[in-house]
Amino acid sequence: MKVLRRARTMSLDDRIAALAEAADLAEGRLDPVAVGQARAVVSRAGARRSLSVDHTVVALAGATGSGKSSLFNALSDTSLAGVGVTRPTTSTAQAAMWDPEGAGPLLDWLEIPRRHAVDALDGTLSGLILLDLPDHDSIESAHRLEVDRLVAVVDLLVWVLDPQKYADAAVHERYLRRLSRHRDVMVVVLNQTDRLTPSAAGRCLGDLRRLLDEDGLPGVPIIGTSVPKGTGISDLRSTLAERVADRRTWATRLAADATTAADLLAIASSGSLAERADSGGPGGDAFVGGLEKSAQAAEATLSDKLARPLTAALVEGAGVPLVVEAVAKAHRHRSIAATGWPVTRWLRRFRPDPLRRLQVALGASGSGLAGSDGGVAASGGRTSIPRATAVQRSRMDTAIRDVGSAASEGLPEPWAVAVRQAARSLADDLADGLDRAVSVTSVGAGRRPRWWRVVGLLQWLVFAVMMAGILWLSGLFAMDYLRLPEVPTPTLGNVPWPTVLLAGGVLAGLIIALLSRVAAALGAGRRARKARRALWASVDTVGRELVLDPVRDELSRVRRFAGLLTTARG
Repeated sequence: MKVLRRARTMSLDDRIAALAEAADLAEGRLDPVAVGQARAVVSRAGARRSLSVDHTVVALAGATGSGKSSLFNALSDTSLAGVGVTRPTTSTAQAAMWDPEGAGPLLDWLEIPRRHAVDALDGTLSGLILLDLPDHDSIESAHRLEVDRLVAVVDLLVWVLDPQKYADAAVHERYLRRLSRHRDVMVVVLNQTDRLTPSAAGRCLGDLRRLLDEDGLPGVPIIGTSVPKGTGISDLRSTLAERVADRRTWATRLAADATTAADLLAIASSGSLAERADSGGPGGDAFVGGLEKSAQAAEATLSDKLARPLTAALVEGAGVPLVVEAVAKAHRHRSIAATGWPVTRWLRRFRPDPLRRLQVALGASGSGLAGSDGGVAASGGRTSIPRATAVQRSRMDTAIRDVGSAASEGLPEPWAVAVRQAARSLADDLADGLDRAVSVTSVGAGRRPRWWRVVGLLQWLVFAVMMAGILWLSGLFAMDYLRLPEVPTPTLGNVPWPTVLLAGGVLAGLIIALLSRVAAALGAGRRARKARRALWASVDTVGRELVLDPVRDELSRVRRFAGLLTTARG
């Protein structure tokens, strides 16, 4: 139910909900006092809205001897409150009810045991619940605590001052100045004006107005009263009747509470609750707006400007250069084994595959790890890449700190601390994350180029030619050894064909092997670059997930918090 519309069409429900969410976002980051205050307002608002909205609770508060009880009796046309001159007579709050029906649960919530029904003769005060509070300057601490408790929850506050102590710092500094946001639910009464001459009463009222303006309470009604003479009583009663008839004072009080709590969160965001900031004025609006803009500007920095240096440090720590070098070596190794001269390439099988011990993904899909036969093993395992050195870890730590420092620049200290902590919040998972990312990233080393097969077949064909020459020459040698008739041998020019086949096969095999090595070197460079790009992208993803994303989430929290404060303040 939307119960209160502000000039900005912001309902009370929206403001309370915004305050509740802002308190949740501030948990663990801002001063617990400010967060607790906001949650107390949210809880109080929920309770007050569920009780009678047809009743308005008005409290008479003041110092010892200010005449609260006399004024209470005058307003209620009763003698319910005991009246004293030199010492306080009100030890516990009591209530006068002009319309008691339905007021019970509300008074139970307020913990007011003493209740009295008052005849509403003309009905103008119907719905009023008038409380007579203990003295706020009582020597009894229980009295002061009772005043503080009820001042924080009643719908309308009537401060009863007297000519002797109206400028007392106790009431101005402890209550009035701190309640500057509650000017719409506050009335100030200068009682006992019968003790002053008319001119002196006028001067006191003028000076009281000055003090209230200094307290941040311009426009708060000031009514001069005298119970013995009946001066101002009707004016006060009319003011109360107007507020009661409005039926919205309780909502105005909650709206003021929400604004005060939001201001307290804003002050806590600035670094210290001890600092007294005018959060309710333009300065407060500027601070909240500046907080939101700072968070937006910091989010914008989480781009390649910060990501690339971070990724570069993580790439070194993850052993990517070692893997890239192994990819190039493995390509050359396998190329020689597949396209080398058949007479010597079998020796390659006795050399270990450079990727065998690193255990990184081979195929284009990254579906496996390097196995002992140059094939693939099960995916998702750990690599055998050496752990980062102390220097590499130091570089990673520095890069992470740089991200936190850059992202928190311009933010007030509590939120800046939270952003810096967010940058390191998942640092313990970084080593495993990087190793896992490298282990499953396809480096393109498992795919065999088609030309390897073609060249391999060509090498075997050349080898066959060479073997044919050897067999032919061996046959000729055997026949000559056995003194058999000489067999005519064709020649190429002056060179016999068996010799041509043998020499040509050897020479062709070596040339093809040499050219294959050149092609393998070029291919190794391409695969190394491809592997580097793939591994860089994987490491970059890890850096974003474990460093940049937590920072971005924290900055988003700050921006959301600032927007909620604006909503909660109305």
